[in-house]
Amino acid sequence: MSVIYVLIPIAILFVIIGLAVFFWAVRTKQFEDLDKEGFSILFDDNKPQPHSASSEDKKHPPKQ
Repeated sequence: MSVIYVLIPIAILFVIIGLAVFFWAVRTKQFEDLDKEGFSILFDDNKPQPHSASSEDKKHPPKQ
């Protein structure tokens, strides 16, 4: 029975921490755009870059 005197304050502490984290997330607008991350997997963000001249070619341009 004495263990309950320890577990109840710990449970209350966890609830307070959980509520604080939830209200922080709402205040900092973490839940504003929930669909963006869901759709982001459908689009390719890593578009291939056009091939540019190598650094050696940039140092020594071709002689005419």
